[in-house]
Amino acid sequence: MPDPNSWQLALPTLLAALVFGYLLGSIPFGLLLTRAAGLGDVRKIGSGNIGATNVLRTGNRKLAAATLLLDALKGTAAVLLAGLIGPDHALIAGLGAFLGHLYPVWLGFRGGKGVATYLGVLVAVAWQGALVFAAAWLAVAFLTRYSSLAALVAAVAVPVALYILGFGRAAELFVLLSLIVFVKHRANIRRLLSGTESRIGAKG
Repeated sequence: MPDPNSWQLALPTLLAALVFGYLLGSIPFGLLLTRAAGLGDVRKIGSGNIGATNVLRTGNRKLAAATLLLDALKGTAAVLLAGLIGPDHALIAGLGAFLGHLYPVWLGFRGGKGVATYLGVLVAVAWQGALVFAAAWLAVAFLTRYSSLAALVAAVAVPVALYILGFGRAAELFVLLSLIVFVKHRANIRRLLSGTESRIGAKG
């Protein structure tokens, strides 16, 4: 069992890693980029989400790609920087970045659905899992053109793949992150079941 004293000593830095990850993850790049481009508030179109899929509904593919990249990179950066302290700090910071994107304090705790940040954290924690995510997402998106369904299938595949590949601690983290992804996509799930979900490329 872990030494209680070591946990007490590490707790302040673990909390600092969580807060650091949260603040980094809470930067709403989708909203900032669309406003800077003169496209208004992305929360008022489509799903109301600040992520890349909804930014794509503005019709600006470059902005959507930039949003996807930056939302992923904030997760990657959080893990890599906190990882300079230790592996547990890296995982905690990754969790913080994911939660920051979903619940940013600057937007009244109403953020995105976390898929890009999920992937960014995954790249830094176990790049092999990121390959599994990408393969699953691309296959489902190509076949169905449903971004939400692709994300859900990928979120199921990742923890399983991490366990198989021997990344036990990372798999435990991504079980939690994947469950949150499903919770955040519950409206999408209802629309998928009813056949009313928007497809990739549909404008808001």
